[in-house]
Amino acid sequence: MDIHKDAISCKSLSAHSMTIPPAYLYPMVMSIVLLIMPPSPALAQVESQEYGGTRVDFTVARRRAFVIKPHRSGAPQGNSWVWYAPTLVTEKPRTGGYPNRSLTWLATRLLDRGVWIAGVDVGESYGNRQGRRVYTHFYKYVQEEYGLSPRPCLLPQSRGGLMLYDWAAEHANNVRCIVGIYPVSNLESWPGLGSARLQEAYGMSEAELRKHLRQNNPVDRLAPLARARVPIFHIHGDADKVVSLPQNTLELVKRYKALGGEAEVEVVHGKGHEEVPAFFQSERLIDFLFRFLSPSRPEVP
Repeated sequence: MDIHKDAISCKSLSAHSMTIPPAYLYPMVMSIVLLIMPPSPALAQVESQEYGGTRVDFTVARRRAFVIKPHRSGAPQGNSWVWYAPTLVTEKPRTGGYPNRSLTWLATRLLDRGVWIAGVDVGESYGNRQGRRVYTHFYKYVQEEYGLSPRPCLLPQSRGGLMLYDWAAEHANNVRCIVGIYPVSNLESWPGLGSARLQEAYGMSEAELRKHLRQNNPVDRLAPLARARVPIFHIHGDADKVVSLPQNTLELVKRYKALGGEAEVEVVHGKGHEEVPAFFQSERLIDFLFRFLSPSRPEVP
């Protein structure tokens, strides 16, 4: 996954002799849109086959989303599911579509055991509030429409760590477990607080991002997950030059265990930020998932 490029150019808007960068105006506008947006979408469902299951693409909160149905039924009290991020299904995404073929081994085994897979495209949100609101609309909708369990297991890959961990921190009782594939969990590590794209997504300057870091940075938001006893597993390469193992996975696990949380790490030696079988065909990863994939009843407030 290419998450190196981080340059953006902005023009200025003038209003009442003030200059307002569009980067800061956009999140404010999106916040208003999402607040007045009904959670139930106008659907145009499209079915296809993927990973040996039936994929249904639809829209929710004006964002493209999907579920992949296994061919066998789940438990009667709710279908177990894995929530994957980043979901990128736009026509020409900057980094390619996700989930992609790298997930085939893992996805087919989940579907064979009756586990659903789902996700929603919030673009390059970096875990911002607008993306988290869409996640909540999506979470509620797939429960109502497809009878999915109120407690999914989360599967963040790379930048998906920012998206799912920030949502999970606010809905810890609705998370069964978190299984990360070299996930970003530290905004200071990637993309860095000086990133123009990050500042655009949050509508904040570098100084403002630093001031509000503890409200938006996954490694600083672990206490609710530890209190809810959410188990965590990460697989990460020790040669990762993009998403640093020490600054992300190892730092998160150190802090999580200090809070009393349960966390495991599988370090893949000599591998970097790559889509290779070492990360996507891990027996430890899938065994961890199957240990915790079971439905239960808490609801998002």
